[in-house]
Amino acid sequence: MSERHKDRPWLMRTYAGHSTAEASNALYRRNLAKGQTGLSVAFDLPTQTGYDPDHVLARGEVGRVGVPVAHLGDMRRLFEGIPLERMNTSMTINATAMWLLAMYQVVAEEQGADITELSGTTQNDIVKEYLSRGTHVFPPGPSLRLTTDMITYAVNAIPKWNPINICSYHLQEAGATPVQEISYAMATAIAVLDAVFASGRIPEERRGAVVARISFFVNAGVRFVEEMCKLRAFGRIWDRITRERYGVEDPRQRRFRYGVQVNSLGLTEAQPENNVQRIVLEMLAVTLSKDARARAVQLPAWNEALGLPRPWDQQWSLRIQQVLAHESDLLEYEDIFAGSHVIEAKVDALVADCLTEIARIEDMGGVMAAVESGYLKSRLVASHAERRARIESGEERIVGVNCYEATEPSPLTADLDTAIMTVDPADEARVVAALHSWRDNRDEVRAQEALSQLKKTAAGSQNLMPATLECVRAGVTTGEWAWALRDVFGEYRAPTGVSGAPVAVAAEPGGPLASVRAKAARTAAELGCGKLRLLVGKPGLDGHSNGAEQIAVRARDAGLEVVYQGIRLTPEEIVAAAVAEDVHCVGLSILSGSHTALVPDVLARLRDAGAGELPVIVGGIIPSADAAALRSAGVAAVFTPKDFGITEIIGRIVDEIRKANHLDPLEVPV
Repeated sequence: MSERHKDRPWLMRTYAGHSTAEASNALYRRNLAKGQTGLSVAFDLPTQTGYDPDHVLARGEVGRVGVPVAHLGDMRRLFEGIPLERMNTSMTINATAMWLLAMYQVVAEEQGADITELSGTTQNDIVKEYLSRGTHVFPPGPSLRLTTDMITYAVNAIPKWNPINICSYHLQEAGATPVQEISYAMATAIAVLDAVFASGRIPEERRGAVVARISFFVNAGVRFVEEMCKLRAFGRIWDRITRERYGVEDPRQRRFRYGVQVNSLGLTEAQPENNVQRIVLEMLAVTLSKDARARAVQLPAWNEALGLPRPWDQQWSLRIQQVLAHESDLLEYEDIFAGSHVIEAKVDALVADCLTEIARIEDMGGVMAAVESGYLKSRLVASHAERRARIESGEERIVGVNCYEATEPSPLTADLDTAIMTVDPADEARVVAALHSWRDNRDEVRAQEALSQLKKTAAGSQNLMPATLECVRAGVTTGEWAWALRDVFGEYRAPTGVSGAPVAVAAEPGGPLASVRAKAARTAAELGCGKLRLLVGKPGLDGHSNGAEQIAVRARDAGLEVVYQGIRLTPEEIVAAAVAEDVHCVGLSILSGSHTALVPDVLARLRDAGAGELPVIVGGIIPSADAAALRSAGVAAVFTPKDFGITEIIGRIVDEIRKANHLDPLEVPV
C-alpha cells in the first residue's frame, strides 16, 4: 500500500448507564478496556428531571434508562478509578445540566485534577426537550438563563469543556425533516449565543472562544445520501451564521463540531437482525465525507427496539466503529464527495430551504417564542404523522415490517426474554435507602444554607454556577437543588402539538380510516353518547411522547374525543382525569421500562374509583413476558413497535370499548 497520511479516528463511545452508580462504573471500565475512547453517560429519568429517587414520580423509573445520581456520593462512585483529567465524557443531561457539571467538577477536584484540562460535553439543549424528549423542568426564560450561566462559567473556568451540545437528534426522532432538523437546531444556537453575548459577561474579543465551544449532537437516518448532505449543509449554515451574525473571523472557531448517534427510531422490533445493517449505513453517512465527519460517534445496539441492550450488544456496536476506522482505508483520503454535482445540488437546496425556515422563526421572535406558541411542536407532530401515514400505506418501505415479512426463526431472539438486559427491581429500594443515609449523615445546616443561597441567587441576576457548586459540596441532593429552583422559576408544561396537527390520513370512502370512523360512530350511538372518549396518558417520567401524540392525532381523525394532558403524570392524576372526563378507554404510553410498576397501579386505582370496567390499553417497548403479565393483570391490549398500523390500533381500541360494554363485535366494516 502506498504511504498516505491517516486521519485520527473520531471518538468512539457507547451510551451507557443503568441500575446503580457502582454497576455503571463497572460497565464503563469494561467498555474502556475494549477500546472505547470516550464515555457517554446515560442518566435515569429522575436525575434528568430533577427528582430524588424517593419522589412519587420516580417510582419504577430509578435506574431504568440510565444511572441514578442523587448527590455527590453517587457521582464519586460513578467515576471511581476513572481519571477524569484524561477522559472525554459526554453527559446526556439538560434541565439539570448545571447540577451534573458541578458534581463532575467537584469529583475531578477531589481526584486532584486541573479542571482547566477537563474535556467533554453536557448536552444542555432545553429547546428540544420542549419539542421531543420531555425532560424539561423550568419555563423557557429561566432555562435559557441556566444555559447562559453555564456557558459563561465554563468558557472561563473549564475552557476545554463543551457547555452545550445543541441536539437535533431527538428532533428527527420526533418526525423532523432534514430542513426542520437543521433549522430548529440553528435557531436554538442563535437564541443561546444571543443570550450569552447579551449577558455582558463575554468581552468582544472572546466571542470566537465561545463559538468554538458550541457543539452539536445530530441524528443520521438510513437515507444515506440525504443524511450526508444534511451534515454538509449544517456546516455551511453554521459557518455563515457565526461569521455574519457574530463576526467570528477564525475558520477554526467557526467549524461545525458535532457528535452523532444514529437513528434509534428506525430500529425495528420485527426482524431485529436487520437493525445491524441499518446502523452501519447510518454510521457511513457521518463518517465517509471528511469535510462533514463527526467528531464523536455512538451507535445504538441491534436490540434497542426490544429493550435495554446487554454489554455484549453494545460491544458489537463498538466493534462496528472499530472495523471501519482501523481495517478500512476510509481515513486515508480527502473528501471523496468533493466536486459531485449531485451532492452539491442537494446541499444547496437544503441550505436555501433552511435559511428560509430560520428567517421565519426569527420573524416569530426567535426559537423560544416559536416553542411557546406551539408552532415548532405542531410542525413536528404533523411531519411525524405524515411519515407514519407513508409507512402504513406502503409508500415508505421498511424491510421486515411492511414488506418482506416472511422470515426464518432468528437465533438472536430465540429466547426473547434473555435477548435484552433487565434491571433488578430491588435496585430502586437500595438506591432510596442510600439516599436516606446520605441525608442523615450530611451537615444539615450547611446544606440548608446552600439551598437558601441558591434561591437568593436565582431570584437575582448573578451566575448560578458558584451557588450550585456550594450545594454540591454541602451534600444537597438532585431533587433539593431542582425544587429550590422550581420555587423561584416555576415549572413548565410544553404544548403537546396535537390540537394543531393537520389531518395526515384522509378518511376516503371504503378506506381503513373511514371504516374505523363508522365503527366508532356506531359504537357511540349504541352507548348513547356523542363521541367515544379516549384518555391518552403518560404516567411516570418518560417524556418520549411521539407514540402517544400519534395515537391521539389518529384517534381524533377517527372521530373520537381525545383527552391528552401531556407527559409526566402520576397514576393518581391519570385515574382522576379518566373519571372526571367519563372516558370509555384509558391508553397508557410508556417507553422507559417502568410499565411493570405503573400500569398495575393505574389498574388498582381505577378499581378503587369504581371504574374497574374501563378497558386499559398499553403501548411501549415491552418485552413479551411483561406483556403477558400485564394482560393477566387486566390490561385489555398491549401494543409494541411492531404494531405500526395506527389506524388498526384505533380500531382495536373501539373493539375493546365494545367488549367492555357488552356490545356485539363488529367483524366487518360498517
